[in-house]
Amino acid sequence: MHKELTSIKAKFAGQYLSGQIRQAIRQSWKNRSTSTAAVMFAGAVAAGICAPVQAQQITGSIKGTVTAPGGDVAVSGVQVVVTSDVMPKPRSATTRPDGTFTLPYLIPGNYDITFTFPDGSVRKTNTTVLLEQASVVNLAFEPAQTERIEVYGTAIITEGDSSLTNSFGEDVIANMPIGQSYRDMLKILPGVEYSENGILGPAAGGSGVDNSYALDGVDLSLPMFGNLSSEPATHDIAYVSVDRGGAKAIGFNRSGGFAVNSASKSGTNEFHASLEYRLQNSGFTSTPVDGVISDVDRSWIIGSVSGPILKDQLFFYGSYFRPEVTGENKVTAYGPAKPYKSVRDEFFGKVTWAPTDDILLNISQRVSERDGEGQSIGEFETDSVSYGSDNKTTITGVDGSWLLGDTSSLTFKYAKYTEEGSSTPDVMLDVVPVLGESLDINNLVQMGYFGVPSVRDYPDGATAEEIAAIDAFNAGAAPLVAQYGYVGDDGELRGGGGVGAYSTINNQDFARESFQVGFDTEIYTGDMTHFLHFGARWSELEEDLSRLSNGWGSISYIGGLGADGGDTDLTNVFYEASIQQMSLVQDGSAVSSITSYAESIDFEINDEIEHGDFTYNIGVMISRDTLYGQGLRKNSSNISGYELAPGEKYEMYKTDWKDMIQPRLGVTWEYEESATVFANYASYNPNASSLARAASWDRNTRRTLLVRFDENGDYVDAGGAPGSSGKFFADNMRPRRIDEFTIGTTKMVTNELFVRSHLRYRYGSHFWEDMPNGARLYGDYGDFGGVPANIAEKGLYIPNLDAMREEVGGSSYVIAEVDGGQTKYWEWSIEGEYQNDKWYVNASYVWSHYYGNFDQDNTTATNDANTFIGSSYYGDGRGRMVWDNRYGNMIGDKPHKVKVISTYTADWEGVFGAYFVFQSGEAWTAWDGTPYGYSSGTSRFAEPAGGRRGASHWQVDLSYTQNWEFVEGYTARFRADIFNVFDKQTGYSYNPYVVSDLFGTPRQYYNPRRVQLAVGVKF
Repeated sequence: MHKELTSIKAKFAGQYLSGQIRQAIRQSWKNRSTSTAAVMFAGAVAAGICAPVQAQQITGSIKGTVTAPGGDVAVSGVQVVVTSDVMPKPRSATTRPDGTFTLPYLIPGNYDITFTFPDGSVRKTNTTVLLEQASVVNLAFEPAQTERIEVYGTAIITEGDSSLTNSFGEDVIANMPIGQSYRDMLKILPGVEYSENGILGPAAGGSGVDNSYALDGVDLSLPMFGNLSSEPATHDIAYVSVDRGGAKAIGFNRSGGFAVNSASKSGTNEFHASLEYRLQNSGFTSTPVDGVISDVDRSWIIGSVSGPILKDQLFFYGSYFRPEVTGENKVTAYGPAKPYKSVRDEFFGKVTWAPTDDILLNISQRVSERDGEGQSIGEFETDSVSYGSDNKTTITGVDGSWLLGDTSSLTFKYAKYTEEGSSTPDVMLDVVPVLGESLDINNLVQMGYFGVPSVRDYPDGATAEEIAAIDAFNAGAAPLVAQYGYVGDDGELRGGGGVGAYSTINNQDFARESFQVGFDTEIYTGDMTHFLHFGARWSELEEDLSRLSNGWGSISYIGGLGADGGDTDLTNVFYEASIQQMSLVQDGSAVSSITSYAESIDFEINDEIEHGDFTYNIGVMISRDTLYGQGLRKNSSNISGYELAPGEKYEMYKTDWKDMIQPRLGVTWEYEESATVFANYASYNPNASSLARAASWDRNTRRTLLVRFDENGDYVDAGGAPGSSGKFFADNMRPRRIDEFTIGTTKMVTNELFVRSHLRYRYGSHFWEDMPNGARLYGDYGDFGGVPANIAEKGLYIPNLDAMREEVGGSSYVIAEVDGGQTKYWEWSIEGEYQNDKWYVNASYVWSHYYGNFDQDNTTATNDANTFIGSSYYGDGRGRMVWDNRYGNMIGDKPHKVKVISTYTADWEGVFGAYFVFQSGEAWTAWDGTPYGYSSGTSRFAEPAGGRRGASHWQVDLSYTQNWEFVEGYTARFRADIFNVFDKQTGYSYNPYVVSDLFGTPRQYYNPRRVQLAVGVKF
């Protein structure tokens, strides 16, 4: 029987193209039966169109419409059944009177779809469901005598729970030169900067600490700090989705940056197993342009097994991952150092259970244990300053869905994340610090970690008084350099290094627990369809911290020049020890750990409305955050409202519901087939905050003390580090907020090429920080003016702070809104995706401008760290206030970003992968305390923020995978990855200190070229 393809039309309502689904549809056309029906596969993967897709967070769905000839008459009563190897049981639905059907809560994967008509005739096709996407498959039914087949839409469009979403499947993740950890995978996300940070997240329209990372819907970010902490292996990840903006009130998205979710692999009715070994020896890496000279070998063992426990009902998937890093022959400026070693054992297990066709449950747990030896030996440090570490991370997720007929459903999710970590110096010192006793300056290497000073030069135009002070400083520094310095390239002894022992003994445990429920339903009113979602979530964060010092902790030479502070005469101070107060046992008992909590309650309502060529989204998310500290209890008779209660949990601050109303509004107009325009407004209240610990009252007895000594090492005095004790909150603070506006357009250029372009603006406001209560009254100071009049007239942040402190003590710093604190972000982007039978290409270009006066990612000397959110150097006195040269470009401002990811499948079962990135250099600023009257320049801007620009960076990564089926059902796998093929070791993290000889030079460099080789087998 003759068949003829007469036309191809793409009808869609989504915002992004999935090449994998296009491929599935093309394959279904190639494998079409000899039926005389006409099949229309209209493409739209629109997770927002089918709201239940997002409620559970780790599933997708299929929806569509069955129509009669010409596509004008709906066909009701058609049974639609979908099956997949990853779904234990089939899912089915019956078309409604308008011909529509919905099949929600499907595990991402490839699906076969069977349409059974009332007359008994059957039509079949297949599609692919991606994570957090709704795949739309429409069928045009024609009488059996028709000998003409018409296929509409060989392309599928994807949309997640935002207008700016991307989704990638297992083939892309597996065949790209990505790496082995979750953090490595972030490099492929369009519009997101390429970053080699080990802690701080990449920037994409917001701070790196405001991103959201999830695996199977379990939040992976570190409680209290917002950074990606755990690093699950990518070999377990089957699907990834990212939402960069325009969020709906679905999925509890409060991210001020971007939100990433990922779904792990699942078992099937067939047993499968795999084993792989990867290797990256020291000889596989180019020589670094700077840093520690070290021979580091890396290896990875990866194994997995999956299959049925009960056929067609209960599946399992399990894996083992062992990365190992060893460093031999390490040499620093001081000579040979001990080898570095880090070993991790990670176990993952998951079961998928479908007790009935309408109920689906997933239970998973990941346990990762890491041991480290010989850590933290820098280029200019001795072997003795190393430490060892132990870390155990557990990630647990339980989720379920229950379909209530064809239009409604209930969902739930329980998630728990715990991280237990400790670090101990490899050299434990015998000295027991006692407040008031002397420091043995003749044996500093046995006292703690000693930062060797450098001999100072006279500044230009130095006065006689300044010259005398520097001479006195150098008189004491020179013998220290002679005793503890290292030999430089010129053969001379130099300061600036570190000797002694690692300073801190740290035990720090984190936990996050959450539970959420959702109800979804569909309402049809004439020619309008409502997809309604209702959700509620409770979550709690916890940190338990005990921190002791090794000996006197960290010791520095002051030399009578004075420590940073400005208000105290420290000319008699020559040495200063920074020590954890918990180490000073004065009453015969140890101080207990600090436990901090934060609780969030979120509600969301979302209505997705389809009406003709328009789709409207009307939603709102309402939240309330409560911070709990330790060390007080309520007492209404006191002015402060509290009384001292060491070790007791107390409510520190609670936000108002009315201040955390986050509307989500959007509209999409399909102005012609294959083309849309869309607009969105979204508001976010990020919930990442460190204040539950940073402002906790028990920090008064568990704080960092600065203990000072004279030139003979005799005790002078001691005091808390600035801002390190408990703090009161100013009244009527509004939570940090991000307002976002997005407009864009999509176009299906051909059935293989899709493009999207958008313009986005974000405005951040209501930032919280700790700052001196009297900062607004500083008046004029320094070389750059001082406090603006409109801010000065506001007076004290807390007018009666002194009276409150008389009752319970506490810091002279308070938590308050930053006066006029703001960030702004403009972004224009164009993205394209192309795929045919052999090629997959995803390319994006982004122009952006990120600026303002509050740079969360640039608040300390070392930005790639777990820095307090809400209690950083920002706002810590003169030179660090919002009015002190802070307005300008953020450190994450990279105006131009280009990314291209591609795979090519050869005829001989080989797969090539390629990754290209180009991005502008970071914005940076000169730091100098001199204009503000300080010797320390840390976080004191000597010029408007971000006026300097570092070097741009580009690199190419390549991979090749060869599969060989040596026995039927058994496949050997050989792979090679080359990262940074052209060895572009561009510098970044520029030294901002004007007084430093290394001012303006990079402190970090992108990793050199390196090669990984792998061999494996699977069946």
